[in-house]
Amino acid sequence: MRLFLALALGGIVGYEREKQQRPAGFRTHVLVCVGSTLIMLVSAYGLAGASGGTAVYDPARIAAQVVTGVGFLGAGTILRHGNTIIGLTTAASIWIVSGIGLAVGIGFYGGAIMATLMVLVSLILLRGLEGSFTRMKNLRRLWVRGIDHPGLLGYISAVFGEMCVQVSKVDISEPEYMEVFKKEIITIDFLLRLPQRLKSDDLLKKVAMQQGVLEAGWEVGEVAENVIDR
Repeated sequence: MRLFLALALGGIVGYEREKQQRPAGFRTHVLVCVGSTLIMLVSAYGLAGASGGTAVYDPARIAAQVVTGVGFLGAGTILRHGNTIIGLTTAASIWIVSGIGLAVGIGFYGGAIMATLMVLVSLILLRGLEGSFTRMKNLRRLWVRGIDHPGLLGYISAVFGEMCVQVSKVDISEPEYMEVFKKEIITIDFLLRLPQRLKSDDLLKKVAMQQGVLEAGWEVGEVAENVIDR
């Protein structure tokens, strides 16, 4: 029962990360949560059965190693693009999912369920609040969809340099083959700090004119505006 509960709670968090197309998605979070639960079960009950109840053991000794092991796994989701680091939120979600699994394994169901709800609040509801902070800092989100080739990011970056636009964050999706173009297509999300005198429409038009760019647009919350489709 505890293993199935871990599967459900880990899957809830993993589904949200999968929708956001993060490096660690549904299956990864499920495996981490179920694995943590199993390790806690073995640590708390398996050793007592194996020793016949005669040995003295610490039930937290094996389970404590989960924290270290998950730390290495989470590090694999953290990527660096220039001076920007992305993937920290996904790494944190993997870490807390392991904690949820440990809580389920020891029978602390209320804490595990409450923690899962708090994680969803942080990942979903607080995303809009984070967007308001972004707007307060004069930051804008620009998404660009184009043909996957080595020079695409370079062409767009050259436009930013020419127009004195600072890039705070870059997020690149996995290539997806599209039959209509006979090529692989990627989506690049930029978090930009625009100069006060720069018109956002001018930047958008110039980016859309670059070789390989199919469409581009600004994002406000979850709604895209001023989309230019080539």
